[in-house]
Amino acid sequence: MDPVPAADPSAPPGPLTHLSPPDSSEARCQPAPTPGSPPEHVMVLREGVRQCLQQQCEQTVWILHAKVAQKSYGNEKRFFCPPPCVYLAGPGWRVKPVQGQAHQPGETGPTVCGYMGLDGASGSAAETQKLNFEEQADSREFGCAKTLYISDADKRKHFRLVLRLVHRGGRELGTFHSRLIKVISKPSQKKQSLKNTDLCISSGSKVSLFNRLRSQTVSTRYLSVEDGAFVASARQWAAFTLHLADEHCSQGDFPPREGYVRYGSLVQLVCTVTGITLPPMIIRKVAKQYALLDVDEPISQLHKCAFQFPGEPAGEGGTYLCLAADKVVQFQASPCPKEANRALLNDSSCWTIIGTESVEFSFSTSLAWTREPVTPVPLISTLELSGGGDVATLELHGENFHAGLKVWFGDVEAETMYRSPRSLVCVVPDIAAFGSDWRWLRTPITVPVSLVRADGLFYPSAFSFTYTPEYSARPGPPGAPEPAADADALLESIHHEFTRSNFHLFIQT
Repeated sequence: MDPVPAADPSAPPGPLTHLSPPDSSEARCQPAPTPGSPPEHVMVLREGVRQCLQQQCEQTVWILHAKVAQKSYGNEKRFFCPPPCVYLAGPGWRVKPVQGQAHQPGETGPTVCGYMGLDGASGSAAETQKLNFEEQADSREFGCAKTLYISDADKRKHFRLVLRLVHRGGRELGTFHSRLIKVISKPSQKKQSLKNTDLCISSGSKVSLFNRLRSQTVSTRYLSVEDGAFVASARQWAAFTLHLADEHCSQGDFPPREGYVRYGSLVQLVCTVTGITLPPMIIRKVAKQYALLDVDEPISQLHKCAFQFPGEPAGEGGTYLCLAADKVVQFQASPCPKEANRALLNDSSCWTIIGTESVEFSFSTSLAWTREPVTPVPLISTLELSGGGDVATLELHGENFHAGLKVWFGDVEAETMYRSPRSLVCVVPDIAAFGSDWRWLRTPITVPVSLVRADGLFYPSAFSFTYTPEYSARPGPPGAPEPAADADALLESIHHEFTRSNFHLFIQT
């Protein structure tokens, strides 16, 4: 990420940060002296943050849901499909949540139970569903809200799901919100236009596919991945990245192709968790159990579609992605004798496509000395660097920020200023805080960026910050031979590349 213009000079001054050439004055390079040693609680907190980073004891709440929900009318209940799912991941769920509080004998798995409903609802039992978490083979806990719906009495065009997690003893862990969900009355049967893209599906977006025989809810099967294979699951669904594929690219290689997916396009489905892919397939529109071979309009939410494997000779119907019980197989379609632009499918090769969203909250309670809820969990979306060289500030953009948060670079706390619920600004710590030999560093130092609440609650992130050293050589003993001219070619290139800012950000997703 390129550095942005320098910060406002009227902003309150903070401690200087240094990545200076070796000829800088000693006084300028050293951090300001502080009388006495740091307070004991500061040292304890720093050691705790260091242990959190080393042991990776975080707890993650992952909410997965559809982008749209179909409204129910009258007495009917159109349950959300696919149903919202919650995953609890991370080793922190299996350690004691508060210092001095041990698990009861025989307790296994997470120490929480969950309740999910719609925001703005009364919270009654009729509108809230309890989640029963089950441990999976990958050690994640899985819960699913299968009976949520929105009635026609609710006039909102958008809403959020609300997840409430409670410890077994009754203490509240926190309240977590999903992304916005758009309410629709029914799937659009009109030809979609790119003038209204709210319901269109773009390349690179996340989707879910499900099959429902004779419109019966109990017969619903979701395309999923288990044990490295594609399956049709009745209880669990997976999100897939839908890529516009290229016939000339090798499998798994997806050149950036922007735009909305149209019927007749060659696409590829990639599991967002495992990375497993299906072969490239042609997506077809389905109408009354026929695959329409000459339609090229944009795909829309909750449309019926089919996936044809390419390479079949014209006039033979083609081979399509199909399910048989819990297996994913191929189905040979029959050509339509009266209409060459149609192919007759079976029920099991007709899929419904819908866009999905997910939101992930990570935290660790191992350092917290209070029993306050962990929410709102701050989420970092982007980082923006200002300045460089001697003084640099880093602005964090995201959501759920508040004045009680401090930014940490590795195990070093940064001076932090709260701007708004979507912005925090911090002073980049002096590189000397990471080691006394910082002047002779010959390789970049990368440290994780995290947030710590005033009560010690730790929030990890997927972002890191890299200090890039200026080119310098540690003085050798008298009479030592000079290094070869090309011995520091790599460092020279690093020096020239980052001289302007001396810092470089790597965003790890």
